[in-house]
Amino acid sequence: MKQRKKAENEGNKLLDAVFSKRGRGRPCKVRASEVSGRAYNYRLIFGQIWEGVGEKLLNARTEAEVIGAFEATAYKNEFEPLAALVLRVLHEKDFPKKRREAQAIFLAESLAARGEASPRTSRDICAKARKFEEAKSRHRIIRHEFYIECSCGYKGPARDNACPKCGAEIIRPASTDLFF
Repeated sequence: MKQRKKAENEGNKLLDAVFSKRGRGRPCKVRASEVSGRAYNYRLIFGQIWEGVGEKLLNARTEAEVIGAFEATAYKNEFEPLAALVLRVLHEKDFPKKRREAQAIFLAESLAARGEASPRTSRDICAKARKFEEAKSRHRIIRHEFYIECSCGYKGPARDNACPKCGAEIIRPASTDLFF
């Protein structure tokens, strides 16, 4: 009886199934959109509280001191579980030494993965998302022009759908509404 059930279960496997290939590298446990969104939120948070918290964090040597730095803020519960990670990020050799704004951004992007990925990977994900957003908004049509012959005698390119000499508007025929 046992053999019969085993044979029935094996019959469900497809012989000609095509499996998609996984991308190169190790699969990541975190979603890039979550990490970049959380980094944006953390940047806003640190922008608000960095004046009071920044100096305490930079001088912190233990996890208790890191938790104490966030004690007076409304974000204590958010950053308390990340105290060890905050301390690790603050002592990285790449951590900015002088500029306060750069320190806040570095910390925000490093903590965005919340320990699911390394701080370096978290910053790489944020940089890739920033690069994608810049590329998406880089090229766009600012103005389109037409060559016109106006009743005032002007011949040349139109400016903002009008004659640059007298200001006469271009009359759009109904058949070419798709192009405007």
